[in-house]
Amino acid sequence: MYDTDSRKLLSALCHGAIFFNFTFISIAVPIVILFTVKDPVVKENAKEALNFHLNVWLCGLIITALVWVTFGLLTPLLALWFVVHWGLTIWALYSVLNESEKAFRYPFIFRVV
Repeated sequence: MYDTDSRKLLSALCHGAIFFNFTFISIAVPIVILFTVKDPVVKENAKEALNFHLNVWLCGLIITALVWVTFGLLTPLLALWFVVHWGLTIWALYSVLNESEKAFRYPFIFRVV
C-alpha cells in the first residue's frame, strides 16, 4: 500500500502548482512528480493537472485574443475564465485532500497527456 499522507501532499502539489505562477515553473511540478513517483493515483493526478494546465493556457490565449479583437467588449469573459479556472483548481484540491484513493478528473477539458 501507499502512504496516504504523501499521496495527499503530492496530489495537492500537482493540482495546486497552477497557483505558483502562470509561467512554465508551475507545469514543472506535475511533470517532475509524474516521472519520479511510483504511486498510480499520484501519477494520474499529475497527468490530469498537466492536462488542466494546457487547457487553461489554451483557453487563456483564445479568450485574450477575443478580448483584443473585440476591443475589450469581452473582458467579462476573461474575468469568468479566471473564476472558473481558480474554482476548478480549488475543487480539485478539496477532492484530492478528502478522497485520496482516487484521482480527480476535471470536467470539460481536453486530455492530451
